[in-house]
Amino acid sequence: MRRETEVPRPHWRERCEQAGFTFHSMDGTYWDESACYAFSAEQIDRLEAVSGEMHAMCLAAADTVVRERRFAEFAIPEPFHDLVAESWNAGQPSLFGRFDFSWDGRGEPRLLEYNADTPTALLEASVVQWHWLEDTRPDADQFNSLHEKLIARMRTLAEAGFGRTHFACVKDSEEDLGNTEYLRDCALQAGIDARQLFIEDLGWDPAGRGFVDLDGRPVEALFKLYPWEWLARESFGAHLPQQPCRMLEPAWKMLLSNKALLVVLWELYYGHPNLLPAYFSPARLGAEHVRKPLLSREGANVSVSGRAGALAAPAPEPGPYGAEGHVYQGYAPLPDFGGRYPVIGAWIVGPQAAGIGIREDDTPITRNTSRFVPHYLD
Repeated sequence: MRRETEVPRPHWRERCEQAGFTFHSMDGTYWDESACYAFSAEQIDRLEAVSGEMHAMCLAAADTVVRERRFAEFAIPEPFHDLVAESWNAGQPSLFGRFDFSWDGRGEPRLLEYNADTPTALLEASVVQWHWLEDTRPDADQFNSLHEKLIARMRTLAEAGFGRTHFACVKDSEEDLGNTEYLRDCALQAGIDARQLFIEDLGWDPAGRGFVDLDGRPVEALFKLYPWEWLARESFGAHLPQQPCRMLEPAWKMLLSNKALLVVLWELYYGHPNLLPAYFSPARLGAEHVRKPLLSREGANVSVSGRAGALAAPAPEPGPYGAEGHVYQGYAPLPDFGGRYPVIGAWIVGPQAAGIGIREDDTPITRNTSRFVPHYLD
């Protein structure tokens, strides 16, 4: 794995926007093709194998939590405990997720967290960096079968009751809309009657005891790029335990998108080479460790202790997280490529590893302003 400097394509903005990637320059620079990362085939094989193994281990952890009713450790509201258990026991299907790994291509990738409910950076990982590869290295390859696997998974979901699905996100996020519309396009290609909806426009029909869209049509199935814990706080949240519609992601993903998962994984697979020690207290960790709120997103409220903390920049904003509790994780520094710190986002579609996307920052904490940098196989 190595970092290479690049000359950006003269027409890169037009190419991005042709793919629906209109938020390429949010916060100044988001899509960054002034550099790229090169991997060997052996390194990609390792990432693919580890991603698949981690996903299987996470499913085993979810099963443990459901069987032992450990929902309180995940700060899941009590009215949703049975919903999570029922969705798991019924085998409600999942669409996708993204692992974040720290790895420099040597030794073993170390799992930092699993973005299993509302992962973003999908459009850029699937389509945009593939266009970059076609334009700059047409004879090279990339660890990226996301588009094909998403459409294939959508076909499976169509047969499982998602033949008509509303795709929803918030109104005021161009990034969320771009990711959601990309998934809706994949669904349309898979033969799903995929309809656009904003979360703010989701209504409740008390007579029919179900969700409806702005036209009063029943919402039979809902993909929501909106966290379960936020849904639970909305005015219609009280209706969710009644399971008024099929959901993507299903309620059991509340377990995998929660940092408490890291503690359960360490309990079940103590000493696993791809895991970091994780506990609900820092007492069993060394001076260098990371404190993460259970529900934190994009680096908010994450802090690094010990000597490493002096090297790591603090979270960009105080953030709204922490009241729900914390986990404490062993410190695995991101690799340093000349003052650039990449985190590898490894995608899962259904049960399969499907590709990677790399976010890079000038600090060892990946944030919402971190840049997306493409990759290729050398």
